[in-house]
Amino acid sequence: MTRMDDLAVVSVQRFWQELGLPGLIDVHTHFMPQRVLDKVWAYFDAVEPRWHITYREEEDKRLAVLRAFGVRAFTSMLYPHKPDMARWLNDWSAGFAARTPDCLHTATFFPEPGVEGYVRAALEGGARVFKAHVQVGAYDPGDALLDPVWGTLAESGTPIVIHCGSGPDPGKYTGPEPVGRVLARHPRLRLIIAHMGLPEYADFLALAERYEGVHLDTTMAFTDFTESRWPFPRAEWGRLAALGDRVLFGSDFPNIPYGYPHALDVLTRIGQDEEWLRAVCYGNAARLFGI
Repeated sequence: MTRMDDLAVVSVQRFWQELGLPGLIDVHTHFMPQRVLDKVWAYFDAVEPRWHITYREEEDKRLAVLRAFGVRAFTSMLYPHKPDMARWLNDWSAGFAARTPDCLHTATFFPEPGVEGYVRAALEGGARVFKAHVQVGAYDPGDALLDPVWGTLAESGTPIVIHCGSGPDPGKYTGPEPVGRVLARHPRLRLIIAHMGLPEYADFLALAERYEGVHLDTTMAFTDFTESRWPFPRAEWGRLAALGDRVLFGSDFPNIPYGYPHALDVLTRIGQDEEWLRAVCYGNAARLFGI
């Protein structure tokens, strides 16, 4: 590791040690087949302003970095953007989870014929969390093909990290309304709203207040990068406190344009106490995933 890497490790470890935690649980990290990840990185390389990927490393190095930080459990968020893609992504992620015991076995889906079958197969194979990306997939979460999937996941109590907010670029089916209709039909769903639902923070807080299975992850929220574009309203800090048992730490590692310590440091700026921080950075996810 470089000196900068060493300093980051010390900073992250100090953060959770001072809170009296055994480490961190990060519910929003990306591991996927390298050829897919290369395409994701190429997308970020092409956007303006250019998005610097801080942890652009080989898979083994990325795993070593997370473990050095003290991340005790993490996910392998991956997602399809077209039909006939989710099944083989799930096959890959099952293999990754088998060789990576600290990874929460992650799976995904797409509205297509056969989706209910491969989602059930993933659950039977040990999947503990699913990823849905409404923005990239450009699909309606209320698509009839997905209705039995939502029902299955609600019945099993399996959490789903869902990118459904309209940031960074709105899509036809992003925003609180489409996912709100899904929740009205399947109120027991355990949805984890990625990025706190940015930029529709207040609307997604309202969904969490209405449905006890709705959680929110802190991924990229509150950071200097995000605050310059989609600031979280200070007026909503009190609602964050009230929902302290359903906010989960997420980082978006490795695809972040700043160092990992920053994602933690910003959580100390939003008016919450140490009990809230302990719950967000470890306790809530440990309870949700039975860690």
